[in-house]
Amino acid sequence: MKRVTGIGGIFFKSKDPKALGAWYKAHLGIDVQEWGGAAFRWKGPDNPDGAGTTAWSPFAADTGYFAPSTASFMINYRVDDLHALLAALRAEGVHVEDKVEESEYGKFGWIVDPEGNKVELWQAPAGQ
Repeated sequence: MKRVTGIGGIFFKSKDPKALGAWYKAHLGIDVQEWGGAAFRWKGPDNPDGAGTTAWSPFAADTGYFAPSTASFMINYRVDDLHALLAALRAEGVHVEDKVEESEYGKFGWIVDPEGNKVELWQAPAGQ
């Protein structure tokens, strides 16, 4: 079974996400959208249709989304089969959060690494 197939997103805490997004847009050219982040599209010789993206998004400094981690960041990793991977990780003794979210954006699950960092696992919708 494949495990992680790529990075789906980089999320980090910010004192002022809107201002920080504007700074990254002005100085680094990141195309920050109204929702507060950017999507880097995958397109290249091995993927001419550009199927897939990596999200980049600052979050409010007081967000609870990264809990129970106290880290200022969270990485989202793409996976092929979220439910099978979560089952395998549970069997290996990994701290797996009970909640799984399924929506038009895909399937999301979370684990906590040995240093207390919350890690988001994402199975993209078909065709992405």
